[in-house]
Amino acid sequence: MNYFKRILSFARPYKKYAFLNIFFNILYALFSALSFAALIPMLDVLFDKTKQVEVKPVYDGIGHLKTYVQESLNYHLSQISGEDEIGGLFMVIGLILGLFFLKNLFNYLAMYFITFLRNGVLKDIRNALYDKIVSLPVFYFSNKRKGDMLSRITTDVLEVQTSFLSILELIVREPLTIVFTLLVMLFISVKLTLFVFVVIPISGAIISRIGKSLKKKSDRVQQEQGKILSVVEESLGGLKIIQAFVAEKKFKVLFHHTTDRFFHFSNSLLNRQNLASPTSEFLGIAVIGVLLWYGGTMVLIEGSLEASSFIAYMGLAYNILTPAKAISKASYGLKKGNAAAARILEVLDDNSGLDELKDPKEFSTFKSSIEFKELSFSYEDKQVLDSVNLSLNKGETLALVGQSGSGKTTLANLLMRFYPIKKGAIEIDGHNIKDFSLKSLRSNMAFVSQESILFNDSVINNICLGVENCNEEQVIEAAKAANAHEFILQLEQGYQTNIGDGGNKLSGGQKQRLAIARAILKNPPIMILDEATSALDTQSEQLVQDALEKLMQNRTTLVIAHRLSTIKNADKIAVMQNGKVLEQGTHEQLIANENHYYKLVNLQSLS
Repeated sequence: MNYFKRILSFARPYKKYAFLNIFFNILYALFSALSFAALIPMLDVLFDKTKQVEVKPVYDGIGHLKTYVQESLNYHLSQISGEDEIGGLFMVIGLILGLFFLKNLFNYLAMYFITFLRNGVLKDIRNALYDKIVSLPVFYFSNKRKGDMLSRITTDVLEVQTSFLSILELIVREPLTIVFTLLVMLFISVKLTLFVFVVIPISGAIISRIGKSLKKKSDRVQQEQGKILSVVEESLGGLKIIQAFVAEKKFKVLFHHTTDRFFHFSNSLLNRQNLASPTSEFLGIAVIGVLLWYGGTMVLIEGSLEASSFIAYMGLAYNILTPAKAISKASYGLKKGNAAAARILEVLDDNSGLDELKDPKEFSTFKSSIEFKELSFSYEDKQVLDSVNLSLNKGETLALVGQSGSGKTTLANLLMRFYPIKKGAIEIDGHNIKDFSLKSLRSNMAFVSQESILFNDSVINNICLGVENCNEEQVIEAAKAANAHEFILQLEQGYQTNIGDGGNKLSGGQKQRLAIARAILKNPPIMILDEATSALDTQSEQLVQDALEKLMQNRTTLVIAHRLSTIKNADKIAVMQNGKVLEQGTHEQLIANENHYYKLVNLQSLS
């Protein structure tokens, strides 16, 4: 129920639609009961049981309400139809048609207004979930499957809409339909209705036992749904490798095993869920059967109930079955919705984000230096950095070299606060970067990763990412500086060309040059290049390297390099191994030392 309350909080902006839905549901429930009660005068006319009343009856109090209503109806029938029985029949039929028309009109209006609420809540939950996902730190997703996150924002949100939000339709309409129907039934026969109050709870208790395990089963189904999406996402992303290594069979087996588990869990869940409807219907008919027996004795033996009233009463009793079944199904839906809501709220309530001060400083101007002080870092139990001390003055270029896994990229990630710093510190102009707001810190940095990350959009929108109000002239200048302008012009629609999912319409070198152009356009005081030229051919690499060197002249740059030939002109080179800085200095100084850097240069020159 707590999950239900949390989800309902998303309905606040749409409360006017909820009130309109409630209003029309009340009218629907009222006219639903009255439409069946109107069968009594029609049956009286058909069976010639209508009494001719010439004097208008007088209301004598609530105790004589039933007699007053019956005599008033007979009086009006007598006034309109006189001796014309067919005229009276037409009048009663018109009454019934009018009541059923109003009942269905109010039903439509109730559903019309609840649609805006349901779809609005669906939209807002998805927006909130997406906003949370893109604001969570990178490390949050280290042990998460992408498919599982996709499942939460698609399948789970839809499940909440179809289960939780369907209850909003039932929470007023169905209970009120039952209440109004029972009031009319009490009006017809108190004795028979008291008998109903004894029988119905027994059948309700039997039905409620069926759905106890639905939440657990539903949770397993949703988890498997996430695994299916994960396998599909990984297969599409690595299709070239799968085919190149002839691993299709392995991935097919993996996918088939996942869908088999989903098949079995879904069967178990749906079979349990499908049991609800026939069980509730059979028990409902069983209740009707008992009523037929008990009410029949009142008509045939006791004579305490008119036959027309009993027939209408049975119609009213059957009218209870539909809302009762809907409430029963909603209770199963609530259990399924609980599992989906739990998975959604798990993300929305996650507090593993990077802690930011309540009143952080704004990093507006970079003045002097960046300092890495006794910086240590571990990924779970694996230490990646061990007491690293480095400094980078404004306008200088610091190049990090070393074997893969030595901690170079981790340093860049910590500088941009993709991961929390737990031991040591990074200071900019003497201020710990934790003191700055994330937005202002990252706004003063540009990052070009080793793997070009582009989006399914136009060339110009990819280059303009993160830069507001950029114009085409600025984009062209950035593209020229990154040696990308010529190949962009050769594309079908130039700068307006859509580059496909992840930029798959471009070559590796072209993608990397767009990523560099994006960083150039941002024009930040601090640039972070994670092997930014790795995907370029020799000619393009030289042109881009020249452009980057010009940009670095008045810019503070952290370069992660595998190709040592690209960082000879760096102001400082730090050689890293196993998370430690082994040596640092200029290219000439490190060559003269004939130590770790010297060996790396010789190894690359031989290769």
